[in-house]
Amino acid sequence: MNNTIVYKGYTAVVGFSSEDECLVGHIVGINDVIGFHAESVEEIRKIFHETVDDYLASCAKIGREPNKPYSGKVTLRLPPGLHAQLAIKAEASGSSLNSWMVSALSQAIV
Repeated sequence: MNNTIVYKGYTAVVGFSSEDECLVGHIVGINDVIGFHAESVEEIRKIFHETVDDYLASCAKIGREPNKPYSGKVTLRLPPGLHAQLAIKAEASGSSLNSWMVSALSQAIV
């Protein structure tokens, strides 16, 4: 089961609130806190699209750059021994450490 929807590069996680008896969503991957709710799947998708459009328009109106979801850059701290093992594996396969890790992580989420 997938509880995410994507629009213009922004991803929302959607859940059900038994207390409010409605679907509740929030945009993930950005620093701004943006939430929304609806009564149906069709409506939550429509409201999510409107919410993203309103967010982008509001940022433009006040001259502020909107938060970008997931830049593609990750700072990762590893124990030196693990770092060495990963670098050796990557080099042995003829890849850069970055390329090797992207491949390994891509396989891990399938």
